[in-house]
Parts: sequence; C-alpha cells; structure tokens
Amino acid sequence: MTDLFGGAAPYYAKYRHAYGEAAIAHLAAALGRDSRVLDLGCGPGTVAIPLSAYVREVLAVDPDEGMLAEGRRLDPGTGTIHWIRADSTMLRELPPFDHVVMGRSFHWMDRRAVLADLDELLPPGGAVALIGPGREGWKPAWEPITRRVREEFGLTEIHSPDSYQGSGEHHHDVLARSAFSRLEAASFEDVLERDVDDVTGLQLSLSYSSPARLGDRLDAFVQAVRRALLEANPEGRWVERIRTEVLVARRPAGG
Repeated sequence: MTDLFGGAAPYYAKYRHAYGEAAIAHLAAALGRDSRVLDLGCGPGTVAIPLSAYVREVLAVDPDEGMLAEGRRLDPGTGTIHWIRADSTMLRELPPFDHVVMGRSFHWMDRRAVLADLDELLPPGGAVALIGPGREGWKPAWEPITRRVREEFGLTEIHSPDSYQGSGEHHHDVLARSAFSRLEAASFEDVLERDVDDVTGLQLSLSYSSPARLGDRLDAFVQAVRRALLEANPEGRWVERIRTEVLVARRPAGG
C-alpha cells in the first residue's frame, strides 16, 4: 500500500472536486471555530486549506511527501496549517487534537483500529467527521469509457481489505458499531462541467492510474484516454453531478 498516489498530487489538487464552500462551512460549524482539527490523509489540502479559514488550527497529515509538498505550495500562508508526514498508525505520535476529519482517505485505513485509537485520543465531545461521496452518488458518463482504457492497460482498482469495496461494510455501518455511534449527516450537491483535459487529468489523480503506476506508459495512457473520450463524445464536454456528504460521528450522550 505504499506509493499509491506517486506523482498524482498536482493532478489531485487540480482535478479532484473541492467539495464546495457550503459543505466545508457546515463541517466547520459542527467542529467549532476554536478547534484544532486533525485532517488525517489530507492529500494536497483539499479539506485542510479551506477548513483552515474557519478553525484555529489544522494538523494536515499524510504519508505521501508529494501530497504534502503540493499542499505546502497551495497553503495560503496564514500559519494555521501544520503539514506533517505520518499515517493512521502513528496517531499517538501527533500533537493533541480536538476533532478529526477524513475525506476519501478513510477507506484506505484499518477503520476499526483507527476508530478505537481515536476513542482513546479524542477529548470528550471530540468528533470524527467524514466528507466525501454519500451512500448514493452518481457515476459520471465518462466512467465506462475511462474504465475500458484502464482495463486495456491492465490497471485494476486497488482496495484496502477493510474498505467498503473490499469488505462490503459502508462507513456508516462501521461508525455505528464504534464508540462514535451518534451520526449526523448532511448532503450537498454541485454540478460541474468537465472537458477532455479535466477528465484525463482526473484519471492521473487516481491510485490505480497514477503516474507512478503507469511509469513509462504514461503518455500512451493519456493519448488513449483522450482518443476514447473524443470517439465517444466528439464535443468533448460532460456535465457531472456530484453529491457530497458530511457525516459527523460523536460518542453517545454521556459517553
């Protein structure tokens, strides 16, 4: 599970959906302005950077130095974000934090072990928040096209054994069986228009088609994706509907 996103950081920062101001503001309101928030698996700061405008401090933690370097490059320089190279097995080595937020990173982790550690480390009232696609998202129209190209290149999807895809157990269910069983969810919808460059760049942000995984086949893959997209849709434009869920999990009252 090392170097999953090698070389992907610039593409991740540019082409991944940024969740939107409404979702980030809702997340921030749930955590509180005076909070020190751990963004665990922060990537290039997709959550950490906008969230830092609403809270006291953000500990932006990721195991990939490329992601951290991209985050530091994009950091607005307010001094409220601390970029730290670490992973979910190193929680006890981090400075104290009041809440933890995770985006898509949670599905790469041993979810039960992480939640058990967080139960020991988070103070009373501390929340575990997830932000990302909800239970029912929409598959973009280009996905079958790009999937065929990935299959032609032998690029199969990578899943942690404990992930939703690997275990069949959704994050909601894992949280409901943890110490953080009191769940509150809110959904937000965005509509994006993407062109061929956007869709191609998005492929290079994915673990299973990252530049590191493609190696010297990178240029050939990019050309194949572009060719397949334009053959399927000569106009080269797609509308994507995105549903983002903010899920805040807390210990039950009195817990």
